[in-house]
Amino acid sequence: MVQAVSSAELDGIRPLLAPLAVRGCRLANRFVMAPMTRNSSPCGTPTDDVASYYARRAATGLGLVITEGVGIAHAAAVDHPCIPLMHGEKPLEGWRKVVEAVHAVGGVIFPQLWHQGVMWNVEYAANLSGTPMRPSGIWGPADGTISIPQAARERALATAQPMTDNDIQDVIDAYARAARYAKELSFDGIAIHGAHGYLIDTFFWNYTNRRTDRWGGDAPARAQFGSEVVKAIRCEVGEEMPILFRFSQFKMQDYKAVLAKTPDELAQLLQPLAEAGVDIFDASQRFFDTPAFAQSPLNLAGWAKKLTGKLSMAIGGVGLDKSNGPARHIDYGQNTTNNLQRVIARFSKLEFDLIGVGRSILNDPNWFSKARRGEPFLPFDPRTLDTLT
Repeated sequence: MVQAVSSAELDGIRPLLAPLAVRGCRLANRFVMAPMTRNSSPCGTPTDDVASYYARRAATGLGLVITEGVGIAHAAAVDHPCIPLMHGEKPLEGWRKVVEAVHAVGGVIFPQLWHQGVMWNVEYAANLSGTPMRPSGIWGPADGTISIPQAARERALATAQPMTDNDIQDVIDAYARAARYAKELSFDGIAIHGAHGYLIDTFFWNYTNRRTDRWGGDAPARAQFGSEVVKAIRCEVGEEMPILFRFSQFKMQDYKAVLAKTPDELAQLLQPLAEAGVDIFDASQRFFDTPAFAQSPLNLAGWAKKLTGKLSMAIGGVGLDKSNGPARHIDYGQNTTNNLQRVIARFSKLEFDLIGVGRSILNDPNWFSKARRGEPFLPFDPRTLDTLT
C-alpha cells in the first residue's frame, strides 16, 4: 500500500471537491475519470460489463466520467472490432444501458467521440478495406519516438491520398450524427478526441497538414477542421450540453512532437475552437506537473485557460510516479505514488479547473474515494491495463 493522505492534504483537497456548473451540467467536484480504451465492446456494442465498469467508478462520487474513445458513424473511424461505436441499433442500446447505470448512481458521463484518422489500421492491423483519412496523405515522420511496432510504422509511412472536400464534409457530418445520438441517449455532455495524432490533431499539426486550401496553411487555418467539427456538434446538441475538447503536444507518430512551439501559436489553434463552442479544454500531457513552455511554470491546461478564458482540465500521471522517465514507458511499469499535494498546489493557483485521472482509476475503481478520505492507494498492477473490472 502507498502511504495515506495526511490531515493537511485532506484540508488542501477540499477546493477540488467544490462543484462546478458548465452550461446545463453540474459536476459535483473537480475529479474526472479520463478516457481509456478498453477494447471490450464486441462488434462495437458496450456490454453489461462495460456498464458496470463505468457505474462502479461513477458511484465513488467522481465529478465526471469520460468514456473511452467511441467511433463516430464513419467507415474508417476505428479499426478494432471491440472499440465501441456511437451508431447502429445494438451499440446505441448498449450505450443507453451505460448511461442509465451511471445516472442511477448519481454520476455524470460524457462520451469521447473519436476518429482515428491516420492511425486507422496501424496499431491494430486488421487488414481492413478502405482508405485512411489523412489531411495530406502523410502519416508522420519516419524517425519519431513511438511505442507501436516498427513494422507497423513502416507500413503506415506509405503515402495515401489526401482527403477530398467530400471526405472532410462526410467526417464532419459523422461527428454531428454521433453527437445527436449521444444527446438522444441522455449523455450529459460531449467530449471530442482532438489529440495524440488522430484525425483532428493531424489537421492541427503542420507536419501532417500541408494543404493549400481552406483546411491548411497557418495555425488558424489548420484549426478550421476542428472548429467545423465543434460547430456541427454544437448545432446538434444545443446550448445546454457542454463540449470538452482534448488536445496534446505529443503524437502517436512521435512522442517528442510539438503541436505549438510558442504560446502565441497555441492561442491561434485554440481560440477558433473556443469561439466554435468548446467549454472545456482537456490538455493531455504525459505528466500534469510539466511546464508546457520555457520561461513559465504553467502546464498545458494552464496555458489553455489563460489563452482562451475557457475552463481547462489537467491530466497526466496523477497517482503515478512517472515524471522522470522517458517520453512513454512502453512496458507501462509505473509505480503508485501520492502526488495529490502537487495537484492541489497548482489548482490553488487557479491554473486549471478540473483534474483528470486515468490509469490510477483504472487500477483501482475506488481511487477517488480513497483520495477523498485520505486512505492508502493500491499498488499499480499493469495487468489492469488489459482487463475490464
